[in-house]
Amino acid sequence: MKGKLLVIGFGPGSFEHITKRAREAIGESDVIIGYNTYVDLIRDLLTDQEIVRTGMTEEVSRAQEAVKQAESGKKVAVISSGDAGVYGMAGLIYEVLIEKGWSESKGVGVEVIPGISAINSCASLLGAPIMHDACTISLSDHLTPWELIEKRIEAAGAADFVIALYNPRSGKRTRQIIEAQNILLKYRSPDTPVGLVKSAYREREFVQITTLEKMLEFDIGMLTTVIIGNSTTFLYDGKMITPRGYQRKYTLDRQEQQLKPHERLKKENEPWSLSQEEVLTDENQMEITPLALASEALQTLQKTQGNEFLPNLSKDNVNEIDTAFQQESILEFAVSPGIANKKFTSGQMKLIAEIAGDKGDIEYTPHHQIILRVSTSNPNEVTSQLKDEGLLLAPIGDVAQVKACDFCDEEKDESIPYVKEIHKRIEGLKTPKELKIGFNGCAMACYGAVKEDIGIVFRKGKFDLFLGAKTVGRTAHAAQPVAEGIEKEHIVDMVERIVKGYANDGFPNERFHKYFKRLKEIEGFTYRDVPVLVTEQVICGD
Repeated sequence: MKGKLLVIGFGPGSFEHITKRAREAIGESDVIIGYNTYVDLIRDLLTDQEIVRTGMTEEVSRAQEAVKQAESGKKVAVISSGDAGVYGMAGLIYEVLIEKGWSESKGVGVEVIPGISAINSCASLLGAPIMHDACTISLSDHLTPWELIEKRIEAAGAADFVIALYNPRSGKRTRQIIEAQNILLKYRSPDTPVGLVKSAYREREFVQITTLEKMLEFDIGMLTTVIIGNSTTFLYDGKMITPRGYQRKYTLDRQEQQLKPHERLKKENEPWSLSQEEVLTDENQMEITPLALASEALQTLQKTQGNEFLPNLSKDNVNEIDTAFQQESILEFAVSPGIANKKFTSGQMKLIAEIAGDKGDIEYTPHHQIILRVSTSNPNEVTSQLKDEGLLLAPIGDVAQVKACDFCDEEKDESIPYVKEIHKRIEGLKTPKELKIGFNGCAMACYGAVKEDIGIVFRKGKFDLFLGAKTVGRTAHAAQPVAEGIEKEHIVDMVERIVKGYANDGFPNERFHKYFKRLKEIEGFTYRDVPVLVTEQVICGD
């Protein structure tokens, strides 16, 4: 039976602002999947559904789990506050489905249920600040390069948009809102009205109207939406109002209008229109056209941005503007000289540095990896250069990764073919949480295989297997020795089955040692409780 994905936006969180269809969809679902806070907000609508809840930043795990549950025939609700299609889960659900070759005709059903986005709910508490052209910009640079966010703020400021800033500040991201204010002060008066709304329509709702100059004097966090007015936005009786432009054609304090209905769309009454054919005259009596005005505005933006690729605007190349801003992605991956080889050549190091450039990021990790992060619109070109130089690339994050020793500078090479085959089969496989497979080529285990989620030690021509290390925390412990003397011809298949079982059956965000404890048995190997150490409160001197 085909399952179904219900991607639900439930609005700001108050019951009266959840749509009828959203309430119905939650009620008819077999499984509810969401961020912890979101699940708590709709707890009064839940009955006996299976609940899968995760922490912040686990969106990919939630999407993957939702697709897996739907493919098993269940009706799955994926919940987002606000609207699921505005910085919500809708796009990610489709991306995960596309990666699996989904099609609407043959795959699971998908219904996206709209909700009230923060820009709308917050605006309603402020008055009418988004009555004219408005845009949303997220200040979170976890997924989008800050350089690109800066361009968007600059462009929105120059174009006089009303701007709603999402994710303005967090505990670690404090500079972004300051930089956004500095950019916008180049285009807006310091007295421009600004609305700060935290937890709209929730228990701890907070609404503050201030100015662009003074906005940072107030508490702004992840639950705050910042709405910045345009050049016409004004304050009246504690409300932000952005006129749409009716005053240009209408007399708002008179019943009888100067222009009759049939006159209002005439060109002489719309001198600002791009379709205006008549030539206008500026204050210096210079003849100008609306197209020339648009071209001038574009060139001003070009100078501000330093974007030399912006075209000159003419009737023949208006469509070229679409290519002016090209989306770049952050390409993030691990790079190493090989599974067993641990020595970089000078040419390889030079290439890594050249690809990173001034804006890229090179990080050396405790797992003997170099993480490379670069902004690029052509990832294949970047990876091809590195592979041509003999480097091994691997994905990072919630995937299976093989960490092997150097086999005593590759002198003890008997087990190298087995670790390479394990790497070939499972490296990069998506898992509920990052999974480290440690591999040591002799009984010394000097690279710490027994301290990884899965440890493999080559000893006396056979393999010892360790499962379920807990690598961090007060109760950290080594992996449990579950088998000794596994024959060479069995080790690769056995490890592959263990890893794929975890990938398929592990809960979202569930670490391998918790998965082992929950199942109690994997491949015939039984979990044993790790003794909990009890520390006594000792008085100094005793």
